[in-house]
Amino acid sequence: MRCPLSLAIALSFPTLAQAQDFSFTPAVIRQGEALKLHGSKESAKARMHGVTIPLFAEPDGSTFGLMPVGVEEAPGDYPLEFLDHAGAVIHEITVTVHDAHYTKQDIVISQQLSTLHATTDEAETVRAFLKSVSPVRHWEEPFRAPLAGCMNSPFGASRLHNGKLTGDYHGGVDQRGATGTPIHAVAAGTIRISRMFRLRGGTVAIDHGQGLETIYMHMSKFAGEEGQQVQAGDVIGYVGSTGRATGPHLHWSLYANGRPVSPNQWVKLTPCGAPARRNKAKAKTTKK
Repeated sequence: MRCPLSLAIALSFPTLAQAQDFSFTPAVIRQGEALKLHGSKESAKARMHGVTIPLFAEPDGSTFGLMPVGVEEAPGDYPLEFLDHAGAVIHEITVTVHDAHYTKQDIVISQQLSTLHATTDEAETVRAFLKSVSPVRHWEEPFRAPLAGCMNSPFGASRLHNGKLTGDYHGGVDQRGATGTPIHAVAAGTIRISRMFRLRGGTVAIDHGQGLETIYMHMSKFAGEEGQQVQAGDVIGYVGSTGRATGPHLHWSLYANGRPVSPNQWVKLTPCGAPARRNKAKAKTTKK
């Protein structure tokens, strides 16, 4: 028995109800940001431009995951695919990546610091941390900044050392802070690294669950141990200038499934030198 043409066409496309099971936020995504994906209960993974991420079951029966968009990803349209447990595509959405217009930043650095590199153990430890993905989500929004200090080096900037391009971009943000200033966890999670490294200096790395991780660097000393559970706002260390640092400050990075994404998407940071906001509220006066 031959299927009518109208029935064959209907079977080849998802129904409206099925399509509504798949979505992402924010609606406008820029280079270096993360997409928050929501899929159907049949969704196990999502894929976009060669990057595949796991999706995790939500209490309401849907699935959730974080898709990182690379800093150097070319602006344009990309297919976002939701995959079932067998790896088959069950839904596709077009994502438009917009230009983030990242700038360049020249850092004056000594010859001694410019030749400082990570040890093999340091590189492998951080690499293993970024590859790990724990299934339980500890984080919830809004996040809080780890320091009150202003941001003196933005995420995504192409880095120059003494006027020469390094070929790298800044994979986090730098916040100004005096030596010994407490550093706070931006969200709840588990401390996986609390060690003194050659390049990164005093380093704390926190696994927040379901692919979200943060790393804090150049600390003078630590306030937590590996394996320790922390809550948002807990003190995890203190500002320093250890490792490759030209002075006391905090460099911190946020990762979605192992790739650096802009902290500015999650936390409101004030650039150093930005004009202070004017208080538009008028002072009340009393009649005499």
